[in-house]
Amino acid sequence: MDNTQQHASPTADREMVVSRLIDEPTALVFNAWTEPKQLEHWWGPNGFTTTVHEMDVAEGGITRLVMHGPDGVDYPNKLVYTDIKAAKRLSYMHSDDGDSDNDAAAFGVTVLFEEEGHQTHVTLHALFKTAAERDRVVKEYDAVNGANQTLERLANFLKEFLPPH
Repeated sequence: MDNTQQHASPTADREMVVSRLIDEPTALVFNAWTEPKQLEHWWGPNGFTTTVHEMDVAEGGITRLVMHGPDGVDYPNKLVYTDIKAAKRLSYMHSDDGDSDNDAAAFGVTVLFEEEGHQTHVTLHALFKTAAERDRVVKEYDAVNGANQTLERLANFLKEFLPPH
């Protein structure tokens, strides 16, 4: 007899989750998320470049960056950190550079860094305010594909720029 139980998350309709196994230790992967000069090399989907203007990775700290799209459009971003466990978890509110409390498009992000031998399983979990907003972002910005491209760029950055270990 199968005694397993499955429960759907009450927020599942507002969530977007992507993950990737990266062939680097968790400390190095975590550092790529928390050091501005590294972040600028890989943040954003294919074709984007990023400029970090401010980065304070501490609870209550803020990162301000601009993603420069291949179409010439600049996308200002603000991350306000809510929970940090070094080499384990980063949680933040992600919005444009305005007031995230009053920004209907703002969303919460938790990035988990799970050690798997000499590799790191990175899971990016985004929680939107409404299911409609999640659906809009997924459709309008091709967010799932963009998030997967971003994690691929992270993996490639680490592979290319770090010395062999």
